Amino acid sequence: MSSGCTIIGAGASGLCVAIGLARAGHEVTILEQSNKAAKKILASGNGRCNIGNMDISLQHFHGSDMDFVCRVLDGYGTQSVVELFSSIGLELVEGSDGKLFPMSMQASSVAELMLYEIDRLGVEILYECAVSSAYRDADGFVLETSRGTKRAKSLVVASGSMAAPRLGGSSVGYSLATQMGHTIVPSTASLVQLRSDEEWVGRCAGVKLSGVVKLYANGEYVTQTKGDILFASYGVSGLAVLDISREVGIRLAEYAYCELMLDLMPAYTKERLVTLLLDRLDTQSRKPIAIWLQGIIHKKLIPIILEQSKCRAGVESEINRKEIGRLVYAMKSLKLSISSTRGFESAEVATGGVDTTEVDPETMSSRVTPDLYFVGEVLDVDGDRGGYNLHFAWVSGMRVSRYIAR
Repeated sequence: MSSGCTIIGAGASGLCVAIGLARAGHEVTILEQSNKAAKKILASGNGRCNIGNMDISLQHFHGSDMDFVCRVLDGYGTQSVVELFSSIGLELVEGSDGKLFPMSMQASSVAELMLYEIDRLGVEILYECAVSSAYRDADGFVLETSRGTKRAKSLVVASGSMAAPRLGGSSVGYSLATQMGHTIVPSTASLVQLRSDEEWVGRCAGVKLSGVVKLYANGEYVTQTKGDILFASYGVSGLAVLDISREVGIRLAEYAYCELMLDLMPAYTKERLVTLLLDRLDTQSRKPIAIWLQGIIHKKLIPIILEQSKCRAGVESEINRKEIGRLVYAMKSLKLSISSTRGFESAEVATGGVDTTEVDPETMSSRVTPDLYFVGEVLDVDGDRGGYNLHFAWVSGMRVSRYIAR
């Protein structure tokens, strides 16, 4: 057996590299800082593990160098992921929006079958082995760890990003990359809930609806998403909010003022909603406006809509078309200022990482230090919600193992 490949991190990309190298006859050791492998895999997809997606188009990935991302993905589509997991006995099924899941619908199936294969191939995992420093000498790499000094002929950094520290996220990969001459693109939290300092949002905690979220930074429109919006004591969550959080985090890091415009009734145009309210209007009724509006929208949101619309009518018979227009505008463009994201502690992924201009996309090898490789989230590549981050982890892992094996 050839020997000497050490992998830092027993997450998705690290396990993928280990399986590929061990199958090719290489001696492999994984150094894992926590007491358990595959923590993010076990937590992904609400415990079901959204392994990948049928639509692996470039628009679902992000990074400073999109040509790098394109070249990494080239030739490694969905079928390559299906074949990888089929080879360890895991069958995949397609869910909504092209998402791929294990047929068992259990993330534990993914983790346990990968770890079984790791064990079968004789790969050693050293748990609670945190790496504090690394450098290269004439014989390879010298690693200082919490379990003593380790040596390696080749080194794969698969330590992930700073997202979700409770699941093993840390900046160790950035630190090691810097020690070996690499540049780090600053990180921000992504796929994360958003905080607001506005008092009213706490009053709406627990309200969930399907809507459209538009982001404005310093008054300029940036982008929008559609999906679930969940109000919470700290601000907002929900799938639409997670999907737009990447852009929010980046703008906040640039000291931009961020504001969301929430369309609470996306199924209705403004004109149709005005017509609906006019048709419901009884000019003889003394029904309070707050009660009248409960016929179409959640009651916790009504005081906010009345405040933002500056509606002065107290009862149904007092409201006029102009005030209905203002009510409709508030329902379709409810304003919410954002003070921050909930940070890396709550984030699913992070932007930024090892500068990909310093990494070969064909092999994932360092252009700075020989026999050094980077895979997965430690790189300046992140994906949308829907299995894209795991797809990149598998693909980058397969590229490394196939290159070293050759």
